[in-house]
Amino acid sequence: MPIFDRSALNPGVAPREVFAWAMYDFANSGFTTVVLTAVFNAYFVSAVAGNASWATLAWTGALALSSLLVILTVPAIGAWGDARAAKKRLLLFATIGCVLATAGLALVKPGGILLAVVLIVLANWCYNIGEALIAAFLPELARGHTLGKVSGWGWSFGYFGGMLTLGLSLAWVLTAQGRGESAAQFVPVTMLITAAVFALAAIPAFVWLRERAQPLPAATAASGGLGEALERLRRTWREAAHFTDFRWLLVCGACYQAGIAVVITLAAVYAEQAMKFTQTQTMALIFVVNIASALGAFGFGYLQDRTGHRRALAITLLGWIGMVLAAGLGTSLATFWLAAVLAGLCMGSSQSCGRAMVGALAPPARLAEFFGLWALAVRVAAIVGPLSYGLVTWITVGNHRAAILFTGLFFVGGLLLLSRIDMARGAQAARAAQQG
Repeated sequence: MPIFDRSALNPGVAPREVFAWAMYDFANSGFTTVVLTAVFNAYFVSAVAGNASWATLAWTGALALSSLLVILTVPAIGAWGDARAAKKRLLLFATIGCVLATAGLALVKPGGILLAVVLIVLANWCYNIGEALIAAFLPELARGHTLGKVSGWGWSFGYFGGMLTLGLSLAWVLTAQGRGESAAQFVPVTMLITAAVFALAAIPAFVWLRERAQPLPAATAASGGLGEALERLRRTWREAAHFTDFRWLLVCGACYQAGIAVVITLAAVYAEQAMKFTQTQTMALIFVVNIASALGAFGFGYLQDRTGHRRALAITLLGWIGMVLAAGLGTSLATFWLAAVLAGLCMGSSQSCGRAMVGALAPPARLAEFFGLWALAVRVAAIVGPLSYGLVTWITVGNHRAAILFTGLFFVGGLLLLSRIDMARGAQAARAAQQG
């Protein structure tokens, strides 16, 4: 049985092309897993910023700045890519930028706060450009009724990339600790490992993935450049009445993605501060979460095609609410590990559902633009979620349990907003826009 079912693919799409597309998820997952979630965030707080009282705020502030840059630029970049049929070229530039910036983090020494902030802002910005662009290829590859399944292939495969990078990094850390090395000696090497895996694993996407979009007529896409792209975005918002369900999806996504952003960027902090985990225990925890995430993305990809995207996402949001209650109220290690596994299952599935829903509600000729708007919503969430967590810990004088329970409100809000989305109506609006 082939890994990728041909019946799920559009005519003319070869299985190796879907493999190449999924390999990009495999490639870039190491960045979020090692840099943002498991290793460099803790290293920044403890070593680079010397455990200063403002260290966590500086970390979340750097991520917030990169998210703001994404908000200001990625939708326009997506629109420009649509107009010039240049998604693949832009993806290459974004990949090179993230790889080089990640490798540059190896140069960060204790006290090198400015260099660390500049590089993490650049790396995260480039990562998100690439994430929006690779997602825009999904509807070109998969049939409409199998978007969830194919999206799940990519997300689940991606988590194995995160596990590979984290596993290699963990092996190096354990070996280095055995030699008596400090974090300032072994963390830089993990950054080089992450950059190398990203660069090598991304190669198939640039060899086999095809750019099927056609450039707009010269009169439409010519000299406007970025200004033309921004005008297209303004036009999208003016036409929002025709994309009511996509608009509700953006609001819903911004809400629940704020909670996910907290888990991605502050899981290691919570494990250390609330559960007193060591760095090695935290890396092992994130490794288990990635296994659960891969299973969740793959399994729920099939479930959402059977039950519908909206119902599948509702199930995952209920799971997120359960995870928050277990992590925030539980006091035993067993309960926390259970919460971590549940978070992994929900993370893979909710990310896969969101991407598939965008693909179903976006007009085919404006895929990069609409996925750019989705990236905008996710980046708003990436600012609001972690900063709200930090604010709660500041107000409560370091109460991380209160902060994680507050985070649960984002998932509750997402569940309520999800009820406003009608997928059939939204897909019809997308088809009507394409025909018009």
